[in-house]
Amino acid sequence: MTSAVVAGIKVYMKNELKKYSSRRREMVKKQIASRGVTDPLVKSAMSIVPRHLFVSEALVDSAYEDFPLPIGEGQTISQPYIIAEMTQSLNLKGHERVLEIGTGSGYQAAVLAQMVYKVYTIERNNTLFLQTRKLFDKLKYHNIVTRYSDGTQGWKQEGPFDAIIVTAGGQKIPSPLIEQLSTGGRLVMPVGDNLSQELIRLEKTEDRINTTNLGACRFVKLIGQHGWNE
Repeated sequence: MTSAVVAGIKVYMKNELKKYSSRRREMVKKQIASRGVTDPLVKSAMSIVPRHLFVSEALVDSAYEDFPLPIGEGQTISQPYIIAEMTQSLNLKGHERVLEIGTGSGYQAAVLAQMVYKVYTIERNNTLFLQTRKLFDKLKYHNIVTRYSDGTQGWKQEGPFDAIIVTAGGQKIPSPLIEQLSTGGRLVMPVGDNLSQELIRLEKTEDRINTTNLGACRFVKLIGQHGWNE
C-alpha cells in the first residue's frame, strides 16, 4: 500500500468521524433537546455513542433519523427520542447500577454505560446476545455485563438495582423486577396490549410503589415467564 493510499484512507476516516459526530449533535439538538429532554448526562451520552455502529451496514445512513429501525430477529432499535425520554426518566446521577431487560442492538446499554457505574443487560435471543457482546467488547464498554436469559425474571444474583429499564412491552410490570429494585429505585417500562402501550415510570419507596404515566408508545412484545408467551 503506497503512502498516498494510506494518507487517503486517513483523510477519509477523519471525514467519516467528523460526519457522524456532526449528525449526533444534530440528532440531540433537533430530536431530543427540542422535545424537552433536558438531562445533560443523557444529551452528552447520546452525543458520544456511535449509533450507526448498532445497526446493519445497509441502514447506516438512517441511523440518526427520527424513527425506529429493524435490527433482525423481529426486533428494533428505538427512535432516538424514545431512548432519551426513557433514560431521562430514570433520573440517573452517575453512580448507579442499572439493569436493562432486552439488550437488542445494544445501543440503549451503550448510552447507559456512558452515564452510570455499571450496566447489567439481559437478552433472550441468542443471535442478538452474541452479536452485541462482540460489539461491546470491540467498543471497549467494559462496564456492561451481559446475560443470555429470560429477562422477565430479572437478575436476582446481582440485585438490587438502582434503576431498571425494560425495552419491550408487557401487560404488566414483572413482579421479580419490582422485587429487585432497590428502595428509592426507578423503573421504566412500556405497559399495555400487543398493539400499543403506555410508558410507565415506577418509583419504589419504603412503604409504597408510585407510578407515573409518561405517554403513549409502541414496543415489541416482552416475551418470558412474566411476560407474553412466545
